[in-house]
Amino acid sequence: MGYTLQYYDLVLVAIAASLGTGAVVGYATPVPYPAAIVGLGIVSIAFIAHALFVNGPVDDTEDLTEEVALEEVPQALSPMESAD
Repeated sequence: MGYTLQYYDLVLVAIAASLGTGAVVGYATPVPYPAAIVGLGIVSIAFIAHALFVNGPVDDTEDLTEEVALEEVPQALSPMESAD
């Protein structure tokens, strides 16, 4: 079974690449380090926003209206105690 790159893998690479590029630009050019990090940090925020709001992690908008039973929620995420 081979591994294939998915959209969110590429988003993670793009976030790391933009922040890394900001660090390199701040270190290797006369651009101030904080300005380079902030400038390319905004680019990484744009990648995050696109991944969340434009190409969100749901298959269909109907997935957003389904209710989840308490038994289906993992115990670590559940705000309520279970009756086990």
